[in-house]
Amino acid sequence: MSQSGSQAAAFFREARQSGVVWFVRDDEGSPAPLSADGTRSLPYWSTTARAQRAAKIWGHGLRVESMPLDAWRDCDLPDAAREGHMIGINWSGPRLVGWSFTPVEVLNRLAAGD
Repeated sequence: MSQSGSQAAAFFREARQSGVVWFVRDDEGSPAPLSADGTRSLPYWSTTARAQRAAKIWGHGLRVESMPLDAWRDCDLPDAAREGHMIGINWSGPRLVGWSFTPVEVLNRLAAGD
């Protein structure tokens, strides 16, 4: 399994276990990097430590925040789908790379238990 694949598998396992997802933001919102195909990804992490590393790498005063998994699943993922955003999962490494899924794919993986 690739590094991104193992990070994605860890995301779904850890988020289900803890019931929490983590993200980074500043006063204007969360970063939503543009991919090569022109879609934006909203990145989330499964632990505070993973999100803290991302905030440190991106800098610019980003802070780490959490959200209950149920609220993320029921509110944020449908909003992201309506806006045409992808969901970045446990991006890691010095350039914060990893897999992105559609919100529907994320919901399906959460429901299926991987």
